Amino acid sequence: MVNNMSNLNEQNSSNSSFWQHYEEWKNGDYAPLDSYLCNRNPDQVVFEDEGLHYVHLHLRKKRLTNKIEYTNNVKKRIRIFSRIYAVLAVLLGIFLISLLLWTVSYLPKFGAADAPENNEVIERYIENGLDETGAVNIVAGMILDYRAFDTFGESCVLFIASCCVLFMLKINPEDKKDIPDTVSDRFFEPKNDTILMYTSKILVPLILLLGIYVVLNGHLSPGGGFSGGAIIGAGLILYQTSYGFAAASRFINEKVIKALTFSALTFYCVAKSYSFYTGANGLHSFIGTGTPGAILSAGLILYLNICVGIVVACTMYSFYSLFRKGGL
Repeated sequence: MVNNMSNLNEQNSSNSSFWQHYEEWKNGDYAPLDSYLCNRNPDQVVFEDEGLHYVHLHLRKKRLTNKIEYTNNVKKRIRIFSRIYAVLAVLLGIFLISLLLWTVSYLPKFGAADAPENNEVIERYIENGLDETGAVNIVAGMILDYRAFDTFGESCVLFIASCCVLFMLKINPEDKKDIPDTVSDRFFEPKNDTILMYTSKILVPLILLLGIYVVLNGHLSPGGGFSGGAIIGAGLILYQTSYGFAAASRFINEKVIKALTFSALTFYCVAKSYSFYTGANGLHSFIGTGTPGAILSAGLILYLNICVGIVVACTMYSFYSLFRKGGL
């Protein structure tokens, strides 16, 4: 009698355990095979029930077959897509080339008198540019006086481009501690190379002097802020390459670049806003054109050239520093 009661209790507990596991399995909280498969090679799993073992192997084989078929199907679709993409890319290229050639065929001949660019605007630049801007260099008078707003937009584009590159490439100062020396900016280069250092010691001052000359004489001769700024930026890059970031950061670093760029763009905006306001309202401006040919002439063009040169030089140096090291 006692044995029957104990057997009945075991059967009831077994049934309750079964239904409890069933409910958990139905709710996704219980996996019957976890105890067999945990931390073991699936091919070497041994079940007490031989039938369950064969079921497991069959499911595994089916799953593996399905995975292979799926992978082959994906590869086949990728190959088809790649071929279609290549064909469409070629067709699109042919279409664009044909469209551009067709457009070029309708352009006026070079130097033609009836070309659209030969209008009263060009005549105004050539005939009255010297008197109205005071700049001997007609191009400088055009881009920094008649079309100064466009040039300001170009300078802002350079500033925005440098900010975008800074956001993408700048390395966090805290992360620099985890970077090994094998990826430092001086590891793969001749550190303190004597020939390079002495050569740059001679060339860098001359390059910077030439850049400053081109910027300051932009209203008198060919040159200006863009070309002079590019020369100054090249000189700074040569100095940094020769002596490293530690030496270059003593006089040009992130704070200096930010201050120079912000100051140059702000002055440009304020100065030309004043000119636009007085010109649009027919008011007299206290900024004269000066004597054409003198260094202090052409109104604001000299100072705007300086601003543009600063922005271009800082942008070039920033790009080089960020691509090389991830910081300034």
